[in-house]
Amino acid sequence: MSEILKLSSSEVLNAKASRRTFLKNSALVAIAGGALSACNEAPAQKVSPNAADNSGGTTAPNPAPLTARQKADAMDKMHEAGVKAFPAKTEGKGNQLMAPRIDGGVKVYELTAEKIMWEIAPDQKVEAWAYNGQVPGPQIRVREGDRVRLVLHNKLEESTAIHFHGLELPNAVDGVPFITQPPVKPGESYTYEFTVPTGNHGSHMYHSHHNAATQVGLGLLGAFIVEPRNPSPVERADVDYTFILNDGAHGYTFNGKAFPATEPLTAKLGQRMRIRFMNEGMMIHPMHLHGMHMTVIAKDGWLQPAPWKCDTLNIAPGERWDVIVQCKSAGVWAFHCHILPHAESDHGMFGMVTAVIVA
Repeated sequence: MSEILKLSSSEVLNAKASRRTFLKNSALVAIAGGALSACNEAPAQKVSPNAADNSGGTTAPNPAPLTARQKADAMDKMHEAGVKAFPAKTEGKGNQLMAPRIDGGVKVYELTAEKIMWEIAPDQKVEAWAYNGQVPGPQIRVREGDRVRLVLHNKLEESTAIHFHGLELPNAVDGVPFITQPPVKPGESYTYEFTVPTGNHGSHMYHSHHNAATQVGLGLLGAFIVEPRNPSPVERADVDYTFILNDGAHGYTFNGKAFPATEPLTAKLGQRMRIRFMNEGMMIHPMHLHGMHMTVIAKDGWLQPAPWKCDTLNIAPGERWDVIVQCKSAGVWAFHCHILPHAESDHGMFGMVTAVIVA
């Protein structure tokens, strides 16, 4: 007792505070312990496993992993759907033969460049920059020695021009802005006139040469074919297909369409089929034909001194190759770019795939 009396007033206050803290903490521990005991005594909630999931009844439903057969069936279903849809119908057709207007012996062609919506595959519409509302633009066919006048009308929102790829023309009509001509401004027209050179027949192209990576990639391109006045026997064909490859803004396309909307090449058994490959894209495309070989007869319009055979022909950007297929085997033969990501995925065939059908 005498020891307590000797404590200072501050020591007494501290002692009282410590006692209150101890009692308070003890009460909280007792309450928490009671609550924990009550929780432990409550019956556990039972979760019944669901036969449709793989959770064991302890977590949210979790479907069982697919078997290898189920995965294969799902992938095969997508592949089959694409093949069964071929050739799928879409709006618009490019590369249509254009009839000229004759003016005093001159063949006159008028091309209007403008933006359109273009369906490359079923329900896949994209913005295109097109000549005369089609991708590729109209096919122009002339003969050696013809006098040609081509009038370009620009309805785009930027300047443009036309270059005649493969034709050996006077410099003034080469179609390269600031080198051979001024750019054709929006709303303006420009006229190209020339005589088709003799000896320069074959498969050629026309396309924009101004902001070309964009404009050609969006569709400003077409075939310009010069027929010879005296064709070589090696060029004889029963059916003649122009086959323009592109890999720009619209993806991987043949004549402006992607599989399953690509057009099949058809022939009767025994016929000679000529295919004129033209690469307007920015990548190489090795074209592979199943079941029959191709005989290469011309490169960039020039006849080969000795035709040669292959089943896969690499078409580089800007190149044109002409081949003959002797259709000797009936059936539906796959025909595609052999850079496989340009033609097929786990979802099925797409892009640069079509077929040669011999019946």
